[in-house]
Amino acid sequence: MACEHCFAKNLSNDGLKLSDAMSIVKMLPDAGFEKINFAGGEPMLYPGLYELVRKAKNLNMTTSIVTNGSCITKEWLCRICGYLDWIALSIDSINLGTNVASGRATSCGAITKDRYLEIAELIRQHGIRLKINTVVTLLNHKEDMTMFIRELKPERWKIMQVLTIMGQNDSVMRRLQVTTEQFYAYVMRHRSVEMAGITIVPEDNNLMTGSYVMIDPLGRFFDNVNGRYSYSRPILEVGIDKALSDVQINPDRFEERDGRYDW
Repeated sequence: MACEHCFAKNLSNDGLKLSDAMSIVKMLPDAGFEKINFAGGEPMLYPGLYELVRKAKNLNMTTSIVTNGSCITKEWLCRICGYLDWIALSIDSINLGTNVASGRATSCGAITKDRYLEIAELIRQHGIRLKINTVVTLLNHKEDMTMFIRELKPERWKIMQVLTIMGQNDSVMRRLQVTTEQFYAYVMRHRSVEMAGITIVPEDNNLMTGSYVMIDPLGRFFDNVNGRYSYSRPILEVGIDKALSDVQINPDRFEERDGRYDW
């Protein structure tokens, strides 16, 4: 897909060899990491995703991916179940026009509401836990997905304020950026889904900044604290601790955005 708000548009396409990526995954548990999330772009387009997820799970890490859902099939789920703990589906709207306007569509069009419901049921049938990620922009901030989310029945629904990252998505933010008030109005409109046992996790721009430990395709930690990405030295060259010291992570914001939960 070509989501205009995506803040990972211009990360390097010349990624690590799979063997090097596997080496980094192997280093993470010894450094204290308990959970790993494979994101993109679209991680299911990466040929080595299955191997990386399996390696992480065999090292007793909790495994997760964030996907737009367009590549999910029953056959793929059968192969990866037992190794993948969570799938987060990126769903910003069930309005096909909104999704096409934002770029959340393939050459075949946007995913329909019924297809999202089918995907969610397939995920549950394979014993994988379901989350939803929604980015709130000017295109969808007035919409109401309450009934749809109740039908979808995720365990967690992460609602994020669209975030500007210089060099990634800043050229389109004038027509997508929402105010903090608009963002929290969207959150409050949907609070009733919590009565159905669905946990809402709101992340405004402040909470999203500096609260994630991220690794880029070249095997470097990176942060977003200055409105653009800043990178560490390569992990395989200097080790986890030295590379991590090159970036800024705010543990308080991690806690405040409910980063520690029963995963």
